[in-house]
Amino acid sequence: MTPLVTVAVLLAAVTHAGWNALAHRITDKLAGFTLIAGGGLLIGLALTPFTAVPRADAWPYLIASAVVHAAYYVLLMRSFRLGDFGQAYPIARGTAPLVVTLLAAVFAHEVPDGWAAAGIALSCAGLTGVALWGLHGHRPDRAAIGAALATGLTIAAYTVLDGLGVRASGSSLGYVAWLMAVEGVAIPAYALYRLRGRFIAVLRPFAGVGLLGAALSVLAYGLVLWAQTKAELAPVAALRESSIIVGAAIGAVFFRERFGVPRVVAAGLLVAGIGLMLHAA
Repeated sequence: MTPLVTVAVLLAAVTHAGWNALAHRITDKLAGFTLIAGGGLLIGLALTPFTAVPRADAWPYLIASAVVHAAYYVLLMRSFRLGDFGQAYPIARGTAPLVVTLLAAVFAHEVPDGWAAAGIALSCAGLTGVALWGLHGHRPDRAAIGAALATGLTIAAYTVLDGLGVRASGSSLGYVAWLMAVEGVAIPAYALYRLRGRFIAVLRPFAGVGLLGAALSVLAYGLVLWAQTKAELAPVAALRESSIIVGAAIGAVFFRERFGVPRVVAAGLLVAGIGLMLHAA
């Protein structure tokens, strides 16, 4: 993994934690995710005239990813309703790298060597530790863990789908634009059906924060998809999960959630795992 790719993935990690924090801040989760998904739809449509249409081989991956992203938004909404930001975010992000490693080995024939495998395992252990300790002095409840774990599975699925899709597309920017345009339809359409005449009134108070979240979301994922054309899927996915450190800091500072010594130690394991992966790359 080159320094440029590493910087891009780390920037994606920061912006990803940022848009998730904005989504958590919005009290009406349906309104928040409608604005984020709908904003992504508008950005994608604005970009499509200036980008190449993905090649035919990429479209099955793109469509499948759009479906998985819709499930991801629904599960992330549920996770944020049930748990603290410092709980839901790390569990969701922490489950993805290990699953991505397994899927990438099967479908992309990218089998990690000993150092990379050790780094990915250590990173996953650190992320899990960050999630499970130091949360108001007690362990998170089962419903919150279940929703966040399910969110993590969707993250792993769309990471692999988009990693393969963007490589087949011929244009990373074109793939991002069309993906955002396609995936951004489902949540706003459901909200329009659910809210009917109250649609604009419900969304208006959160418009500024939600659309900022949409811009950060598109930037974060665009950087990751570009990185996936330059490096293997599993290390990119694992390095991206360094966003958990940013998320933990946001939870502690802005949402006043406890970080705790055990989570500091767990974050140290994460950093050590990232170091091993970079060493192997």
